[in-house]
This record gives sequence, C-alpha cells and structure tokens, in this order.
Amino acid sequence: MLDSRVLAFTGIVAIVTLTPGADTMLVVRSAIVRGRRAGLLTVLGVCSGLFVHATLSALGLSVVLVRSARTFEAVKLAGAVYLAFLGVQALRSAVRGVPIDERPTHPGRVHRAFAEGLLTNVLNPKVAIFYLAFLPQFVGPRDPVLAKSILLASIHFVEGMVWLSFVTVFVSRLRTVLAQPRVQRALEGVSGLVFIAFGVKLAMSER
Repeated sequence: MLDSRVLAFTGIVAIVTLTPGADTMLVVRSAIVRGRRAGLLTVLGVCSGLFVHATLSALGLSVVLVRSARTFEAVKLAGAVYLAFLGVQALRSAVRGVPIDERPTHPGRVHRAFAEGLLTNVLNPKVAIFYLAFLPQFVGPRDPVLAKSILLASIHFVEGMVWLSFVTVFVSRLRTVLAQPRVQRALEGVSGLVFIAFGVKLAMSER
C-alpha cells in the first residue's frame, strides 16, 4: 500500500497540517493555561479525531453528511456552538483575571484537554468533507479501503502530532512570560475572540 499515492498524500497533508486553524488555537491556549502536559493531551485529542473521520469516510457514512442538508447543518451548528463555548470560557477567564499558576491542575481538569481537542476536530464538518473528497483519490482500486484510509490517517496523525507538539513545547517554554497577569488576560481575550470568530465562520460556511 506504500506507493506514489501515499507519498503525494504525505506532502499535501503536510501543508494542511502547517496551516493554522481552530485546532492550533486550542492547542496554544491549552499549553498556556494548563501547561505542557495538557497541551500535548490536546494535541493527541485533535489528531485522534482524524481516525474518526477516516473511518467514517471509508465506511461511506460521510456521504450522508454531504448529501443531507439537515445532517450537515446539525453537525455544523454543533461544532460552531462548541467553538463559541470555548471562546466564552476564555473571555470569562480574561475578565476574571485568574493567574495561570492558581488554576486547578488536578487530573480530571488536565485530561479534559484531550476531550476538548477530540471534540473540536470531530465536530468540524469541514474535516469530514475534506476526508470524504480527499482520501478516495489516494486509494487504489485494488487497495483495501478501510486499511488504506487508516494508513493515510496515520500519516496525517504523525505529521499533526509532530507539528502541534512542537508548537506546544515552544509555547510552554514561554509560559513564565505569558503567565504575567496582563499578558495572560490579553491572550485569553484574544483566544476567546478567535474561537468565537471560528465558530461564526463555521456556522456561516456552505458545504
């Protein structure tokens, strides 16, 4: 299954991976607010969502999302609401001005970072449609569809893990500077507005 299609997919997806979006913003905020461990868990959650999309695409379930306007709208609005929810949380933190070092860091709160990353990716219908339209072009007529789709998603997973982990480590190293109250409140405010903007953009997007 390792052929020229796989190499082409690897190169194209690398460009997609480096393009910042809601996933990148979530990872950056998680690393700043909760620390490196939480940031890496967010990265793992985001990248794990790719396997969900690849599986649904291989099984043909994503076709329903493309062909059914109601289903698309429902998933799109769910994703938009979730992004807006994350934005409101960030804005509330900016208003309260709670220093990063005083925030709860117990396991339950830290592990929630994984769920946030996973949901942000899975609830994005654009990713599902991207996989439905993109993956089949790299699956040969004799390839086992599900196995090849998982292989391609694994490549995307590795690239995403490497790049977003680099972002997490870079941001976490600046955490001491970023933890200053004024800087932290400004970053929370900006990230909140960005999340809400992504949510509005998603809600207004067309298939």
